Amino acid sequence: MPVVSLSANGMEKNPGFSLTPMMLDRIFYAMTYGDLLMLLANQCRPYELEPGAADALVDRWANRLTGEMKGRGLVSYRAVRRNYDAIVSDFAALPRKKEEKVLVGVVGEIYVKFSPLGNNNLEDFLLSEGAEAVVPGLLDFCLYCVYNQLNDHRLYGAGGFWKTLIFRKVYDMLCKKQKDVIEAVTREGTFRPGGYFPHTVELVRGYISHGVKMGEGWLLTAEMLELIEQGVGNIVCTQPFGCLPNHIVGKGMMRIIKARNPESNIVAVDYDPGATKINQENRIKLMLANARLMEQQSAQPPREVKVYAEKTQPTDTGKQEKLPLAASAVDPLEEEEQLVVQNG
Repeated sequence: MPVVSLSANGMEKNPGFSLTPMMLDRIFYAMTYGDLLMLLANQCRPYELEPGAADALVDRWANRLTGEMKGRGLVSYRAVRRNYDAIVSDFAALPRKKEEKVLVGVVGEIYVKFSPLGNNNLEDFLLSEGAEAVVPGLLDFCLYCVYNQLNDHRLYGAGGFWKTLIFRKVYDMLCKKQKDVIEAVTREGTFRPGGYFPHTVELVRGYISHGVKMGEGWLLTAEMLELIEQGVGNIVCTQPFGCLPNHIVGKGMMRIIKARNPESNIVAVDYDPGATKINQENRIKLMLANARLMEQQSAQPPREVKVYAEKTQPTDTGKQEKLPLAASAVDPLEEEEQLVVQNG
């Protein structure tokens, strides 16, 4: 079976195959549709009243969108935006349980992050453990690749004026399309939208340079920070075994991220044919146990400050001098056991 490798810089040659503008147009919209379906399905699966309803809806929309893309000519963007709204409305109409689940973000190397074959069905495992998977979209990675071209021109003068101008136009167009998806989700109001890439770019300032672009580079760090900002502090960082660049920008950045974001709960998991599935799952289970413990601790009633009576003592002149008020942090459950300070 022939394998076609898409390479923007010409590293891979595919005789007999070429990308046409019409194909690129469909590839792009397939990606935005896919990111939207993934986002909504992940927010429905853990709560669906009818098991499999979210996946059935994904299949129904995938078949419909595939049929719409079989025609000739460029895809109508007006029709695409109507589809965004219809997709969000259909998922919002799915009957769901009203309960809270532990939110777990998934980041990492591009293949291991998205492929169930590469990550031992990580999303299904999280679902079986009573968690909701939160996965940043594929469009972010494409924007990351385009942004790196612009950044190379800024740092090293690479690419030339016209090439950089084209990449700038592509970057602005992709950001605009991503914003339209975010607005469709926000407009309906039921689901959490994904992140906006220009904001994601800014999150890593002070953590890692945008010049670090080996593998998933600074984007991996940025996605962890984006998830934490969205309230998803529990994160699985998926890494191919022995991939040095991803270990640097993933596991290597975990300490500073945790130091500046104490509410974060991050675990790095190596995925390799030689690694046992049980060890990978046990690491994730420990992370989930810690997540639930942190939730319990944050749900406990806050400790309140009790102020007690003033004390006085005689001075050398015979006058009574007031001492500072005695204060103590008292747990409401232990309040009855506290001794009240009496006047001198």
